[in-house]
Amino acid sequence: MELAQVRLLVSDFATCYRFYADVLGLKPQSGATEGPYEKFSPTTGSAGIALQDRATMADLLGEVNDTVTGHRSLVVLRVDDLDTYCDRVASRGATLLHGPAPMTPRLRVAHLKDPEGNLVELQEWQLLHV
Repeated sequence: MELAQVRLLVSDFATCYRFYADVLGLKPQSGATEGPYEKFSPTTGSAGIALQDRATMADLLGEVNDTVTGHRSLVVLRVDDLDTYCDRVASRGATLLHGPAPMTPRLRVAHLKDPEGNLVELQEWQLLHV
């Protein structure tokens, strides 16, 4: 397992984008200034931080997009075999909220909450076969 990123779920994506890019000086991956997702990298090191539109995640999980009580962060863990890992954590008492399911053509995800209610995304990247 690999820690892929810590993702902040934000309501005002464009303002947060400018803060991380222009104020903190982190390098945006794609330049998606309006979202719904962008990863930022420091000048050195491999870890990054990402922003994701809060409403997008609420829709995915079938939850109400409430900025007062809604989720603010998402820990992302990359695994080699998502189905096997989900079976393993479920057998240990975790309750999956969503998935395993495709999020993009190359990315499969599952979501769960820790005991404090923090969101955790498990993700598996798939190779494109050309």
